Amino acid sequence: MKTLVEIETAIAQLPEAEVRQLAQWLQQYLDDAWDKQMKEDLASGKLDKLIAKAEADIATNHCIEINRLFS
Repeated sequence: MKTLVEIETAIAQLPEAEVRQLAQWLQQYLDDAWDKQMKEDLASGKLDKLIAKAEADIATNHCIEINRLFS
């Protein structure tokens, strides 16, 4: 296994097109890891309180449209 410094040095020597390809691969890797973690958290019940709170807020109309946050 290479160290992070060795990997960074190797990346710095790649042509820009390959760096961009690597960045796309890394983003997909991180996205997949996020999805896996979310599925595990959901299955374990870690998100139950947050989901219940969101559902209660929606039921009591205690929420705002997301578009209002950005205008």
